[in-house]
Parts: sequence; C-alpha cells; structure tokens
Amino acid sequence: MNHKEIAERLIDLLGGEDNIISAAHCATRLRLVIKDESKIDQEKVEALDGVKGAFSSSGQYQIIFGTGLVNKVYEQFAKMLQLDQKETVQHNEAAKQKMNPLARFAKTLSNIFVPIIPAIVASGLLMGLLGMMKAFQWVSPDSGLFKLLDMFSSAAFIILPILIGVSAAKEFGGNPYLGAVIGGILIHPSLLNPWGLAEAKPEVLNFLGMPIEMLGYQGTVIPILLAVYVMSKIEKWTRKIVPNAIDLLVTPFLTIISTGFIAFIVIGPLGRGLGTGITNVLTFVYDHAGPVAGLIFGGAYSLIVLTGVHHSFHAIEAGLIADIGRNYLLPIWSMANVAQGGAGLAVFFLAKRAKTKEIALPAAFSAFLGITEPVIFGVNLRYRKPFIGAMAGGALGGAYVVFTNVAANAYGLTGIPMIAIAAPFGTANLINYLIGMGIAVFTAFITAFVLGIKEDEKKN
Repeated sequence: MNHKEIAERLIDLLGGEDNIISAAHCATRLRLVIKDESKIDQEKVEALDGVKGAFSSSGQYQIIFGTGLVNKVYEQFAKMLQLDQKETVQHNEAAKQKMNPLARFAKTLSNIFVPIIPAIVASGLLMGLLGMMKAFQWVSPDSGLFKLLDMFSSAAFIILPILIGVSAAKEFGGNPYLGAVIGGILIHPSLLNPWGLAEAKPEVLNFLGMPIEMLGYQGTVIPILLAVYVMSKIEKWTRKIVPNAIDLLVTPFLTIISTGFIAFIVIGPLGRGLGTGITNVLTFVYDHAGPVAGLIFGGAYSLIVLTGVHHSFHAIEAGLIADIGRNYLLPIWSMANVAQGGAGLAVFFLAKRAKTKEIALPAAFSAFLGITEPVIFGVNLRYRKPFIGAMAGGALGGAYVVFTNVAANAYGLTGIPMIAIAAPFGTANLINYLIGMGIAVFTAFITAFVLGIKEDEKKN
C-alpha cells in the first residue's frame, strides 16, 4: 500500500486542493472541511485502497482508514497540501462554521473533554487496581504502597477543574494557563475539599455583606466550564482596550481578579446547582424508568453517534462521577458499541465478496475494543439492516445493565477495555456487565443475520 499515491488520488477525488479548506485526523478517520462537497466522487473515494467508508457529518467529510493507517495517509496528505504553511482557519473552527447550533455546542464539549480522557481513564484503572488490592487483601490499607496508589488514583478527579480549565480555555480562545489558574482558585487548599466527604460543612465568608461558602469545587464540571467561558470573554475584551505596552501586566491581572470574584459570587453556586440538578434528573429517570430507559438509550445511542453529539456526554458522565461516584451511563453506551461489533460479525459471515469480509471482520473486533466508526460507517450503515440489528442488540443489552445496576468509575472506555473500570464495583457488577455484552452481541448478530444483506455488485 503506497500511502503517497493514496493521498494524491484522494486530493483529486475530493475536487482538488482548492476544494479542501482544512484537514485533521482522529484515531480512525481523516476529517476534512470541504468547500463544495458536490465535487467529491463518493464511489471512487470508497473504492480507494485502505478506505473502509466515507461520509459527511458534523460539518466535516470523514474518511475511515482505521487505526495506524490514517496517521500514515494524513502525513502524506498534509505534506502535499502544505497544511502547516497554509493560512487557513483552524480546522475545528472551520468545521463549526458548517454546523447547526446544537451540533456546534456538542462539538465544543467534545473538544474540551476528549483530550482529558487519558487522565480520567488512568485514574479509573488505578482505582480498580486499588479496589482489587483491598478486596483480595494483597496489601494492608495502612501500607505505603496503598496510600500512594490512593493518592495517584484520586488526583485527576481532585484537579479536574484545572484540567478542564486548560482545555476549555484553548477551546474558548483564552489563555490556557489563565484557565488553569481559575481551576486552581476553585480548588484552593483554603476551601473545604468535598471530594470523598459526606457531612462536612464549610465555613461561611462575609464578603461585602454577601455570605460565601468556603467550599471547593474538586471534581466538578459545570462551574469551571462557565467560569472559563466568562474568563475568555473578559480576557478578549480587556486585550482590546489595553495598550500593547502594558498588556502583559494589566490583562492577566484584570482577567483573573474579575473572573475570580464572579466565580465565587455567581458562577460557582449556580454551576454547582445546575450540575446537581442534571444529576438528580438523570438519577430519577434511571431509578424510575429502569430497564425501559436502558432499552431506549441503548437502542438510540448508535443514531446519536451518527450526529457526533455523543462526545458531549463526557461532561454529563464526569458530573455523575463527581456527584455520586459512579457512571451508570457508560455501560449503556458500551452495549450499543459491542452490538455494532456483533452485527459486523454477521456481515462477515453473510458477505460473499472478499473486500466486504476484509473490512467487516477487523471492524467488528475494533468495535469490541470500543472503536465503532469503522464498523458503523464502513459496514453496518452501508447495508442498513445490520445497523438495525445493532440497535436491537444495544437496546436489550442496555436494558439488562440498567436492570442490574451496572456502573463504571470513569468514562472513555467501552467494550472489553471497560472491564477494568467496571471491576472496582465488585464481582457481581463485572459479571452482569459481561452478561450484558453477551446479550447485546448475540442479539445483534442473530437479528442482522436473519435480516440479511444485499451486496450491491456495482458499488462493491
């Protein structure tokens, strides 16, 4: 496979260099903002060597190559287009300009939370290791090793406002280091740390006749998002009116002091209440709708993935972990993802053409590891009926994990890798998660197999 030739051919099929506004890539897809998508030769793009599917979504034309290959193709693609030298708008901003308001909001949350997933996953895995060490009495809870691991595992959640502050400031166009400072203010040691505390009561500070609770925002999500959004607006406005000669001194000072007061007086309490309200509503639905909620969410999640809005759920999941210490949404999403893999396996056994089988099998196993784009866009959605089968599997699997109260202690991992962040809640939690996976995969496979596929001779 010649990556340079693929990139050259791709540029031609996309309507030429002038039709490509900007480009980026994720773990599996080449993401492009195209000036005029009517100039794209869709059939020939999908027929290119290594391409597993292509589609337009969230203001971007996305071409699925799969993990590893997409990096090599993008490297040649970027060289030919001289992307690092072109004076074009930032790729994310270019993509947002083509989105509707809801999709733009979801994309913003995605851009903020996706970069910090590794930190959350690492903490979740460490918590799992700590839980096993405690359950099986591998080491004493008073040992130095246990105490150090306890520190390591909780750190990311304690400093979550700082992590979000940096990422959000980048997304909102502010200084990321000022965003980190705002996050640091919200978790300052002078404030009572509510992380892991149940009944502790904070001191009340009298500021200009207003009572301010000296309560920290460790582990919270919405307060820091709102605070950094306001901070970025203040910073931009201040920079416009402050002379360049004193900008370095005046702008950061006014930005931090203004945002700090606003955060403690207005944003903090408002954000905390809003976050708690969202958690309470979701928990109410989860407790009272039960398996019906799992059935609906598990079945509909794959449709939500098509819109790209699913990335915005990370903010809600982080709030659940902060408020109640468990993420009961992730197991539902996981059922939908592995169900796509089950339907992809059905396509592999049903398909007669070698290229269809070549794409379907690795794409299905990729879904079992939590990466669903290749099997959704490259296989199941192409033949439609397997996608319906996957929705059925996700629905039944979602209903089961809600019925058995399966939960995780982090977000960002689904499928087989999620075992590591489901295990900390006990053996029953883990076993029910595995049973749910079995239900989702089996239902999707059988439904997709019964519905069958119709291979398009010309298209394939």
